[in-house]
Amino acid sequence: MRTSAAGVLSLILVSAGVAPPASAQEAGAATGPLSAIDWLSQSVATPAAAAHGGRPEAIDEPPVAAAGSALPATVTTSSLDGPSPDGIGLIPAPVSGLPRDLWGAGMTREIAEALVKHPDDDLPALRQLFLTLLLAEVNAPVDAGGRGELLLVRIDKLLALGALEQAAALIEAAGSTTPDLVRRAFDVALLTGAEDRACSWMAKSPHLAPTVPARIFCLARSGDWDTAALTIRTSEALGQISADQATLLSRFLDPDLYEGEPVPPAPDPVTPLDWMIYSAIGEPLPTERLPIAFSYAELGPRSGWKARIEAAERLTRAGTIPPNVILGLYTEHDPAASGGVWDRVAAFQAFEAAIRSRYAERVARTLPPVWNRMQEVELEVPFATLFGKALMDMPLEGEAGQIAFRIGLLSPFAETVANRASPASAEDAFLIAIAQGKAATALPPDSLARAISAAFRAPAVSADNQALIDGNRKGEAIIAALDSIGRGVHGDLRGVTEGLSLLRLVGQENVARRTALELMILERRG
Repeated sequence: MRTSAAGVLSLILVSAGVAPPASAQEAGAATGPLSAIDWLSQSVATPAAAAHGGRPEAIDEPPVAAAGSALPATVTTSSLDGPSPDGIGLIPAPVSGLPRDLWGAGMTREIAEALVKHPDDDLPALRQLFLTLLLAEVNAPVDAGGRGELLLVRIDKLLALGALEQAAALIEAAGSTTPDLVRRAFDVALLTGAEDRACSWMAKSPHLAPTVPARIFCLARSGDWDTAALTIRTSEALGQISADQATLLSRFLDPDLYEGEPVPPAPDPVTPLDWMIYSAIGEPLPTERLPIAFSYAELGPRSGWKARIEAAERLTRAGTIPPNVILGLYTEHDPAASGGVWDRVAAFQAFEAAIRSRYAERVARTLPPVWNRMQEVELEVPFATLFGKALMDMPLEGEAGQIAFRIGLLSPFAETVANRASPASAEDAFLIAIAQGKAATALPPDSLARAISAAFRAPAVSADNQALIDGNRKGEAIIAALDSIGRGVHGDLRGVTEGLSLLRLVGQENVARRTALELMILERRG
């Protein structure tokens, strides 16, 4: 992918008599790693560790904040002759709605820091925009230099958000077998039930140096128990693994030998390889306290129905799996008990049966209870995606009618619902105006609505954010908008006005409308 901005900057430098750095690689190397995720398995030894028999010395990457100065070199240049790994994406520009020059004149380190620091608790519309930002096929930053550093940051952020399938597809699209990418591919494969494929990659990549736990795991998966046992004994004797690691791995090979003995304590942090080994010895570690990516491991048939539902709820709430997954799980069996998740299952099944029956009375009776249950787990928008259209065509009145109206506004059919609706209150009228793109002229019913209205009436942003727009750094401006609205959700209503204004100024009008509706309808105010 061509980075046209780099050529412009180079011409400016030459005409000004300023010499750029000798290479972009030198500039990047001087500032340290850009990405950090502490729960990756030590599955592949780093090049430095290979000289020590494959024992990793320092495989964990430090956080961005600890990586020295965040300031980039004054100017760097990038080759225009071929594609850069940092430009690889899954969503082409016409589909993503983002420009090819999304990063414009932005520098890799500043972009990376903005991505890494962005919190994981966005409103659903903003979360989808952020995921699109991570997956979009765009031009690499001007200082990318073909190193793929921003690609790694994007993959790690996807992992942190629980978007494992998307991360796996991005790794595959990169087509690279660098240790950093293989390490991530290995863990994604473990958590998505593709352990044999992960080990096959290792076996087919002789240039990689699998670490001791990864070698033993893959030897056992292939049925080579004798070599795996010998590797454990040899590695412990050489000090390459600790006594606890040796005990755990030996137990993994032959659990019967250790029956009745205490299991070694789980490490901190737990890696996907740790999780797989503890699960294999019959001591699975609960995933609700682990990073959300581990929830994927609970979706498979090896987990119980309750665990699969709870994992799917986490991932659906994060926006990383389609709502149809939770629909299938909620309706898979009859509820096994009452309370908690079983009450949600029962309410969902009663409503889903009512929708299929097409009887308005039955729907009106079952809609309020299921809506309350969906609000408990913040699954209102996925629920609206599933049932918004069906409810739109059903004559409902009273409480059920009001709930259906709001569900419709949270669905992909918001504008159609708004055009058909008759407002029953000032708040209803304002919601309809937002969906119709007329928020600027509607009467706001409360302080939040006033903050929203201001952004649609006369969008204005801070000097710093205006500088991002003027500097052709739309991607960073979008991240700044998401962060501003996040502050607004937690009480700073000026952040709502700033963030929505910024979204509109960078061409994200539809996202701004959906976000405004979610701000008004969902109970997310801190």
